[in-house]
Amino acid sequence: MINPITRLLRNTGYSWQGFKAVWQTEWAFRAEIVVAVPMALIALLLPVSLPEKALLLSALLLVLLAELANTAIEVVINRISEERHVLSGKAKDIGSAMVFIALVNAGIVWLFIIWGCIF
Repeated sequence: MINPITRLLRNTGYSWQGFKAVWQTEWAFRAEIVVAVPMALIALLLPVSLPEKALLLSALLLVLLAELANTAIEVVINRISEERHVLSGKAKDIGSAMVFIALVNAGIVWLFIIWGCIF
């Protein structure tokens, strides 16, 4: 039986491998990280409440989570077959829509909270 600390360390290693893989192969993920890091710093410096800071940061993390899920969908589809298939295209389009909704959500959250700071 594996102890919980060993399991946690092993699983953390798997997560790190996933981060490295997506960083190396996905331009969109790298671009989103490049945008998210300074925005996270801005969120922490904004004169807003802690719950608002948490919302701003959560909106950024949701975009990254959606991109990771979309990439996982694409990788699995490509593993099954590189040939074009209507269902493969549909799955990839749905993954892309997931990222789009996360981006819209982030935009709305940031707009509302910044708007509240200004007015």
